[in-house]
Amino acid sequence: MSDKKSITIISGPVGAGKTTVAKQLVAISTGLVTYIEGDTFWGFIAKTSLNHSRNLNFKMIMTAMTAAAMSYALYGYEVILDFSIPPWFIETALKMGKLRDIELDYVVIKPSAEICAMRAATRTEGIITDYSLYRELYVSFDVAARHIISDDAATETELAKHIKEGVAQGTFRIKDGL
Repeated sequence: MSDKKSITIISGPVGAGKTTVAKQLVAISTGLVTYIEGDTFWGFIAKTSLNHSRNLNFKMIMTAMTAAAMSYALYGYEVILDFSIPPWFIETALKMGKLRDIELDYVVIKPSAEICAMRAATRTEGIITDYSLYRELYVSFDVAARHIISDDAATETELAKHIKEGVAQGTFRIKDGL
């Protein structure tokens, strides 16, 4: 079991390339690594009610995946959490019990809105043809300026290496908030 307890959140707007970059990050990581693809948590909801709005479920899912990530990190795994976690959720994450014992890095991959819209429209699953519905989410990441990587030309491997270096240097570390 490793002494280092860390979670790296790979976040950003829909179509940013988070999953592709996160998988490259897993490939270049050594030691114990856990990869949590947050989108799979939507499938855990078997039944819901009208009292549970999509926004409430969104927050509940982010809380559940963060709790799962904490469990792996506490057992010495480097955790890579891949989901569009908006900056406003970071305060909630920081208030979660054992997170104070875990290094938390928040990386926002944010290429141009045009790139995100093009990628979202050409996915193999979950195609999004009207990106205007996601513009508010896209803009919401601007408040996390020091955590943003915005490079339309970088490959997923280059981005993963940049993230790995930034995490090692503490560039994306969250202490008391954004």
